[in-house]
Amino acid sequence: MSAPVSEAPLSGARLNLRIGSIVMFNFASYLTIGLPLAVLPGYVHDVMGFSAFWAGLVISLQYFATLLSRPHSGRSADRFGPKRVVILGLCGCLLSGACYLLAANLEHLPAVSLAALCLGRVILGLGQSFAGTGSTLWGVGVVGSAQIGKVISWNGIATYGAMALGAPLGVWIYHLGGLFLLAVVIMGVALLAILLALPRPHVKASKGKPLPFRAVLGKVWVYGLVLALGSAGFGVIATFITLFFQAKGWSDAAFALTLFSSAFVGARLLFPNAINRRGGVFVAMCCLSIEIVGLVLVGFSMSPWVANMGALLAGAGFSLVFPSLGVVAVKAVPQPNQGSALATYTVFMDMSLGITGPLAGLVMAWAGIPAIYFGAAGLSGIGLLLTWRMKNRPALQAG
Repeated sequence: MSAPVSEAPLSGARLNLRIGSIVMFNFASYLTIGLPLAVLPGYVHDVMGFSAFWAGLVISLQYFATLLSRPHSGRSADRFGPKRVVILGLCGCLLSGACYLLAANLEHLPAVSLAALCLGRVILGLGQSFAGTGSTLWGVGVVGSAQIGKVISWNGIATYGAMALGAPLGVWIYHLGGLFLLAVVIMGVALLAILLALPRPHVKASKGKPLPFRAVLGKVWVYGLVLALGSAGFGVIATFITLFFQAKGWSDAAFALTLFSSAFVGARLLFPNAINRRGGVFVAMCCLSIEIVGLVLVGFSMSPWVANMGALLAGAGFSLVFPSLGVVAVKAVPQPNQGSALATYTVFMDMSLGITGPLAGLVMAWAGIPAIYFGAAGLSGIGLLLTWRMKNRPALQAG
């Protein structure tokens, strides 16, 4: 972790502005994720003619790359400072757009175009890992470790705010100029963020003794497992809601993604102190319960407004799962290792999202699209049982 740049106490609007001046870089990185999110599954499946498995895999490759690189991003931020890590991550977002541009120019060669898309998704996953972890730790370094909960929450707001904006904006840009124009916009967003980050002051990297990965994992795995189970709901909505709406003959699937992301942001804004007041495990239990209801509604939906309501509830429920258990997980390790703890905890979400895409694609082909939403609800139910046991048997908690 890093020492704060200024020791002057911050509160209220000044604190939020200081945090926002850093998490905007995470906003930019997730905008490059959100812009193609509602476009690529249909592009791979309908335009390029590949199966639903490949449509899911193209999306999930990003999560696999993030999963593999996440521990390294945390160690790098602890060692070299988060600013350098953020800029490196934004460069990855820029290169991913270049790969999309190449794929658009090679559309007449579907296999080669698909390979370029896959490469872009891998590079984007690496970039998001570094930009996301670095932005959180940079924010904590600027305002102090006592505000880590606020920094995590605001990073989440930036994340899903970018996705709420990016999904419909990406569809609109795609209709205007196809994948070529979409790729150019993604590259422009990343380049602008890099130029804004370069002149910002550094925060000092920690000089403490790092814990080995196994020790960090032993502190956070319980919280990470619950996060992984709850993240499956996000995975099936983000990856397959477009195909779900198409199968039903409905339009405006991007609106469901916007509702999901808007509910996510709204819940964090409406309940900023819930974790401090009620405790992380209790808040996680409540959130998982709401997410389950939303996923079941999507699975049973016979009209678009029911599916949209389910997406909204799933977003509101998923909203506080990450910070409610993440704050506890990060505080379970010494301060010089909190970057590694945050990255290790987040790995469980990356792993869940990476597995969800192709697995849900196979389940969808075998049992139909609604089955993937019922399955995700079941996984969230297992997470709910684990949090209930953690609340009633504190010895099960890590650390």
